[in-house]
Amino acid sequence: MFSEVVIVGSGFSGLGQALALREAGITDVVILEKADQGVGGTWRDNTYPGCACDIPSHMYSLSTDPNPRWSRSYSPQPEIHDYLEHVADRHDLRRLIRFSTEMTGATWDEESRTWTVHTTTGEYRCRFLVSGVGALHLPSTPALPGVERFRGETFHSAQWRHDVDLRGKRVAVVGTGASAIQFVPQIAPLVSELTLFQRTPAWVLPKGDHPIGEWRKRLFEKAPVVQRAYRGAVYAALESRAFGFMSRPELLRPAEWVARKHIERSISDPDLVDRLTPRYSLGCKRVLVSNDYYPALARPNVDVVSSGIAEVTEHGVVDHDGVEHPADVIVYGTGFHVTDAFDGLEFTGRGGRTLRQSWGELGMRTHYGMTVTDFPNLFLLLGPNTGLGHNSVVFMIECQARYVAQAISTVHELGCSGLDVRAEVLQRSNAAVQRRLEKGIWTRGGCTSWYLDAAGVNRTIWPGFTVRYWAETRRFRAADFEFFGRASDLAPHEVTSSTTLPATRRPRSASTVSS
Repeated sequence: MFSEVVIVGSGFSGLGQALALREAGITDVVILEKADQGVGGTWRDNTYPGCACDIPSHMYSLSTDPNPRWSRSYSPQPEIHDYLEHVADRHDLRRLIRFSTEMTGATWDEESRTWTVHTTTGEYRCRFLVSGVGALHLPSTPALPGVERFRGETFHSAQWRHDVDLRGKRVAVVGTGASAIQFVPQIAPLVSELTLFQRTPAWVLPKGDHPIGEWRKRLFEKAPVVQRAYRGAVYAALESRAFGFMSRPELLRPAEWVARKHIERSISDPDLVDRLTPRYSLGCKRVLVSNDYYPALARPNVDVVSSGIAEVTEHGVVDHDGVEHPADVIVYGTGFHVTDAFDGLEFTGRGGRTLRQSWGELGMRTHYGMTVTDFPNLFLLLGPNTGLGHNSVVFMIECQARYVAQAISTVHELGCSGLDVRAEVLQRSNAAVQRRLEKGIWTRGGCTSWYLDAAGVNRTIWPGFTVRYWAETRRFRAADFEFFGRASDLAPHEVTSSTTLPATRRPRSASTVSS
C-alpha cells in the first residue's frame, strides 16, 4: 500500500499533523495507530486515578479547535481524551487511521526514494514519514533486585491495573514524579498502608485548579474572540516563566518560597518537611503542581522512605537501612523512557545506518527536533529538545505540524522526490540549542533529571521562549535542505493528485535540485 504521507500515532501530534497537511492541500495520508480503537495517545493510555494535565485547559488544546466547555481550569484525563476523540470525529480523521497497526521499523529505499514502514499488520510505503509517537509512550520500570520473587501484583502507572482492588491493601509506590503526585492522593484513603519510596523530592507548587462556571462556558461559545484572548493571556503568563529558567534564576526564588510554605502548611513533622524539601534550584527538574499531594503524605497510613530500595522480597520492599516494608502491591510511578525513547524506533536511513547508529556516541542531534541528516523525508514530532518545562507542548506540536506541511509542499512545488537537511545546518542548529542550555537552570540547577541523557546532556528541553521556536519555524527555509530527484521518477502507481502538485512558485533561496 502506497501513500504520500504516513503518520505514526493518533495523539495530539498525529491528529494535529493530519489537519495541517489537509490545510496545505495534502490529502493522501494514512495514520498508523497501535491501539485497537480510540485516538488520544498518552491521554488514551494513561488512566490512573487522578490523571490530569498540569497545563491550563485552554492552552492545552489545538488553537484551531478551541473547546469552550472545559469543566475545570486544569483538565482531567477523561476530558482531554474526549476532546481528542471529538477532534477526530469533527474533522473525519478516523477514515485515515489504521488501528491495531504498530510500527516496528522503517527503511529508506534510495532507488525508489520512498520509505517502507514495517508494522505488525504488514508493510506501508510512502514518500514522507512523520513520527508522532512522542516521548511519553514507553513506561520506564526500574530493575529492582529480587522483584521476580514478589508474590503480589506489580504494575506501572501508565498501565494501571483497574482489576486490582487496592482497598485495604498494603501498597508500595516507587517514584515521586508527575504521575505519582496525582495518584497517591487518590489511593491513600483506600489502602491500609502506603509506603512511598522517594529518590529525590520534587518542587511542588499549589495548583490553581477550580471549576469553570457555566457563564464562562457560554461566553466562550458565543464569543470565540473572548476565548482566544483568554488563551493568549494564559499563554503569556506561562511564557513569562522562561525568564527564570533561562537566565534569571533569582526570579524563581519567590516560587521556591511558595513551594516551601506549601509543604509547611500541610505537614507538621519537621523531619518529613526536611525530606520533602529539594536541595536543588526550582526548575532544574520538572516543576509539579498539586493541592492534595502533601496532605496525603501527612496521613497516618502513609510513610515516606528516602533511603532508597535495596531489594524486593516475596512480601515487601527492603530499604537501604535494612527495614522491610510489607506490601501486597507495588506501583511504579517512575515515568517514561525519554532521552532514549527513539532507541526503540528502528529507522534505517541512507547507507543502511539506523537512527541510533547515526547519533552514536554524540547523542541525539536534530534540526529543530524534527529532521536528521541522511534520513530523507523523515520528520520527528516532539523530537529531541522540543519538550517544555514552562508552557504547553501542544503549541510546539502546532509549530512543527505547520513546518512539516510547508516542507512537503515545497518538495511538491519544486517537482522533487524529497529533501534532506544539510549536515552543517543540523550541526549549527544543535550547537546553538546546547549553548543556550548551558546557561539554563536545567544544567546549572544542581540536580540530575530525566531531561538529561546518559552522558549528562540535556536532550529534552527547548531552551527558552516558545515564541522563539515559533519565529524560527514559522516559515520553512528551503536553503537549509538539499532537494533531490524528480516527481516524474516515481512509478505510475505511486503518483497521486497530491504528488503532482504544480510548481507554482520556487521558494526563495531554494537549494539546487539534484537527480
